Amino acid sequence: MFRRKQRQSGNLEQEIRRALGEPDWLQGVRVKDGGEVTLILEGDPNDLQASEIRRVEAEARAMNVKGVSDVRAMLTAERAPGQTPPNHQHSHAGEPPLRAGSQRVRKGARLSDEALSQGQPGAERAGGIPGISRILVVASAKGGVGKSTVAINLAASFAKLGLKTGLLDADIYGPSAPTMLGTTDRAPETDANGKLIPVDAHGIRSLSIGYLSDPDSPMIWRGPIVMSAITQMLNDAAWGTPEDPLDLLIIDTPPGTGDAQLAIAQKVPVTAAVLVTTPQEVALADVRRGAAMFAKTAVPVLGIVETMSWFEDPAGNRHYLMGEGGGARMAETLGLPLLGQLPMMASIREGGDAGKPAAITDDAAGTLFHELARAVALNLDSLQTKAPPTIIFED
Repeated sequence: MFRRKQRQSGNLEQEIRRALGEPDWLQGVRVKDGGEVTLILEGDPNDLQASEIRRVEAEARAMNVKGVSDVRAMLTAERAPGQTPPNHQHSHAGEPPLRAGSQRVRKGARLSDEALSQGQPGAERAGGIPGISRILVVASAKGGVGKSTVAINLAASFAKLGLKTGLLDADIYGPSAPTMLGTTDRAPETDANGKLIPVDAHGIRSLSIGYLSDPDSPMIWRGPIVMSAITQMLNDAAWGTPEDPLDLLIIDTPPGTGDAQLAIAQKVPVTAAVLVTTPQEVALADVRRGAAMFAKTAVPVLGIVETMSWFEDPAGNRHYLMGEGGGARMAETLGLPLLGQLPMMASIREGGDAGKPAAITDDAAGTLFHELARAVALNLDSLQTKAPPTIIFED
């Protein structure tokens, strides 16, 4: 769950109800001392996926209310007497029949409280990593939305501003950092202590499995091995020293919300995350899952970056090939800021293919990434002045 500074308020329940819009499906709001909130939401037993989406959105909106420190939403559903769950008229062979009033969850399955408690930050995450001041995760719950392009150009923008910046390419199955940084012919060395020395390019210190593996060999690792590789690149590398630390390490995560992503959110001392999406609905549907994963693992989400927002022809006309305004709508739904919109530009693609990130230039694409980096930096700085952090920040 997201955590934030506690504030005593006798009207907190009313503020939460107003934030949710006083919907009919809001059955109750319980507020404990310290700002711990429980939402009772009416679910639809015939549409479990829609109910789960409602739960995630309600938690996100409630967390944006000042004074709320923790939110847990409970879904309830009531069937007419004798009614059975959809597509479950009979129990499967060998399975016990469903008890009255219960349902076998299919879509929108939720973890038990015990499982969720395992997702809370533990000692390994809370301890921090010597030599790294802050860690920013760039994530997407769907592949092919430009996540790596955003991560690498953000790193290049921060480096151009003079920050000591690192990039960890944690996309084990599709490492793209070596290509986009122009370092495919290089490999990290080791120092006197046996630690990996990140490859330096464009002012960025980077590590990637792409430096250590054959580019023509498929990666067929499973979850534990993947996390072991990521942990080694994170902890057994000379990113910086306590006396001269990195200002920021950006982690380009694999797409999705699987083992690697969950392990990073749980075990790495992440400062904050940025979600990347395109405007199309098929990508936006997955953003909710990414936001929910970070909410459950207590990682603050700074906001959403929309890529492929439009294409501008030579006459200056914009064509919304992937849909229009989807990122803004999703940001509003989840109560998060829209950090930036990145149009389709040939210079961004060309820079990535040539190993020269667009952010290092002074053209239109470079300016876009500089503005995005500024928005991210402002939100990261806000985290330092608020303990615990909030979700929404103002410039």
